[in-house]
Amino acid sequence: MNSNILKAVPLFSSMNEEQLNLLQPCLQQRSYPRGSFILREGEQTDALYLIVSGRVKVLIPDEQGREVILAVLGVNEFFGEMGLLDGQPSSASVETLEACRMLRLSKAGFTAALQQNFELAMVIIGNLVKRLREADRKIESLALVDVYGRVARLLLDHAEEVDGSLVVSKAPPKQEIARMIGASREMVSRVVKDLQLRGYIRAEKRKIFLLDRFSLGKRAAKT
Repeated sequence: MNSNILKAVPLFSSMNEEQLNLLQPCLQQRSYPRGSFILREGEQTDALYLIVSGRVKVLIPDEQGREVILAVLGVNEFFGEMGLLDGQPSSASVETLEACRMLRLSKAGFTAALQQNFELAMVIIGNLVKRLREADRKIESLALVDVYGRVARLLLDHAEEVDGSLVVSKAPPKQEIARMIGASREMVSRVVKDLQLRGYIRAEKRKIFLLDRFSLGKRAAKT
């Protein structure tokens, strides 16, 4: 694998040529079709996975055996580092939402890279802190915010600026949204319909345009 390719990956961008050359034998390119489980809850983690293309969902089953989606990860995001750091089995499963290409970094390569590169260690720590904060927000949302507010918050969290508009470019299906916010599909459908009627959003196929960020923000903050 060309070191210039690795240098373009944010996770490895702080590494020098010598460090990248040492890392390359520990990296494998992997492809997974849609619907593939890369990690399963309770299994030992043996590598860090970096997403080159596609998206995955991080999930756990609830008490009724239904799927609860903890996060959706995309290009340049990574997973598996928690099990590598604490040696514990995976606390969640990871399944592809689309066909994915990934870089798989072995446990030995991951450990060596952390020892040799302070900036890489800080990126990993920053990512863990980010996920902890997201978990805190999710817990707060489930405890204090109604379904209407949870949908509004999810849309705001997933939106990006595109040509001057705030857009969720790949909006999750309603069933997936329901699993992400702990609600029923029927309730999510009603909320999305109401948001459109109020002029807060506009849905076009898989895209959702956020037309009134202020009102959505107020609704997301309601308890």
